[in-house]
Amino acid sequence: METSPIPVVTVQTAPFDDQRPGTNGLRRKTAVFEGKRNYLQNYIQSVLSSIDLRDRQGCTMVVGSDGRYFSRAAIEVIVQMAAANGIGRLVIGHNGLLSTPAVSCIIRKIKAIGGIILTASHNPGGPSGDFGVKFNVANGGPSPDTVMERIYQVSRTLEEYAICPDLRIDLSRLGRHDFDLENKFKPFRVEIVDSVEVYLQLLRNIFDFNSIKSLLTGPNQLKLHIDAMNGVMGPYVRRILCDELGAPANSAVNCVPLEDFGGRPPEPSLTYATSLVDAMKGGDFGFGAAFDADGDRYMILGENGFFVNPSDSVAIMAANLSTVPYFRQLGVKGFARSMATSTAIDRVAKALKLALYETPTGWRYFGNLMDSGRCSLCGEESFGTGSDHIREKDGLWSVLVWLSIMAARKQGVEHIVRDHWAKFGRNYFCRFDYEGLDPRAAFYLMRDLEAVISDKAFTSQKFAVGDHVYSVEKADNFEYIDPVDGTVARNQGLRIIFSDASRVVFRMSGSGGGMGATIRVYAESFERDPERHNRETQVVLGPLIAIALKISNIHERTGRRGPNIIT
Repeated sequence: METSPIPVVTVQTAPFDDQRPGTNGLRRKTAVFEGKRNYLQNYIQSVLSSIDLRDRQGCTMVVGSDGRYFSRAAIEVIVQMAAANGIGRLVIGHNGLLSTPAVSCIIRKIKAIGGIILTASHNPGGPSGDFGVKFNVANGGPSPDTVMERIYQVSRTLEEYAICPDLRIDLSRLGRHDFDLENKFKPFRVEIVDSVEVYLQLLRNIFDFNSIKSLLTGPNQLKLHIDAMNGVMGPYVRRILCDELGAPANSAVNCVPLEDFGGRPPEPSLTYATSLVDAMKGGDFGFGAAFDADGDRYMILGENGFFVNPSDSVAIMAANLSTVPYFRQLGVKGFARSMATSTAIDRVAKALKLALYETPTGWRYFGNLMDSGRCSLCGEESFGTGSDHIREKDGLWSVLVWLSIMAARKQGVEHIVRDHWAKFGRNYFCRFDYEGLDPRAAFYLMRDLEAVISDKAFTSQKFAVGDHVYSVEKADNFEYIDPVDGTVARNQGLRIIFSDASRVVFRMSGSGGGMGATIRVYAESFERDPERHNRETQVVLGPLIAIALKISNIHERTGRRGPNIIT
């Protein structure tokens, strides 16, 4: 206990007009959070004030970060403000580190009112990088639209915030720390906890660790190459895959969390995880994976660098969930995917006679489905997959599902994928990202494109590209009605569906770092014939991409010659 009570101070401030949270919380350039006076404090106060006062008094919250630059300073502010705002207990990861899946896990385990995660996901770190503040609610999942709107409305009129500026906490000291505050009857408690332990216990109850360990050890061991990309996942990979499951220590690289992620974006993609791609192409490893900064996204590669498309990954998991004890015991209730994700999982759902839900992008939409018992597995094309064990996408969980499938089927990654295509057909799929666009130009492009596809004449249109003729069957701006509570999400992406089930989708992304707008263009084509499953994705989808470029005029209207990233 402190010898004298710590004072609670009220600080006058003025509102900012740009604190509306996006798909993954509030993301801005780090310099905005660090350099704009009271910018962080205003947003944290808005988050805390969005919680009903009666619920807030004496409650428990979880705090963690992906270790990026400014996280430690921000956690100190959060601790000081949580104390001043009546929070009773904070549970914080050791050295401030907690993966996003671990935060969700701990919130649910200790029945916390919510959690604050400091991350900008796969965006760059460091002083010139991005920073983000994300608030997860009591089910462990991201804030629903109603909560985000409440936070934003508070931020628009905020005039003061409460803080205990003299409160100091050592994030490296595990254990409980109690503080007496002025005018508070109960001490304020901070618990610094092992970042991995609670999450590891959950995984032990889901998977057959002995089966996976047998795969990774012994004379015919599967050789892994795992890249933690200098994000939060390093300690999890070392503790779980190496210490617990027996993978050699040199299986894991870039496992020291760094504030700037070693100077590269912590994005598990073919574009940025190049050292993993090169290592896998060498043929020495049978399974490769990379994780993003906060551990909710992942990429899987097989021997010789065989790439598993994220949309295929979730479909293959869906078809093989019986290899995981958790699903054998609890059964499988249904599947869900974001609208932009390929329809590969739809074919699995149909074969298994299970419900398939198509939602907007954003993990929060899956939470309602899982809470109501409708959904067991869900995924997004942006390298995110998860289940109802928590309410977030979960990169390491996804890797363990893949290892479970490999252990049960005694097959390599490529063999499993090709078997899946042979059984269900192949959904060729790609995504073009146009990043850092002028927001006005992007807005008007999408507005004008919607006008084009909404015209009645458009639905009878045919597009001839080479020897391909595509007939439009349906075109709309995707709208989602939540089957649980009836809430409606409009303007979730423009989609054009052709008579052969091919699709083109245009979507403005809501997860940038405040540096211009991002338009994503998706193309998908289904191929049943196994003789045609070995073609190059860009060749197959070339005609659809040509149609997308023609009707949107995206290059002419943005001044771009092509996308920043092709996935």
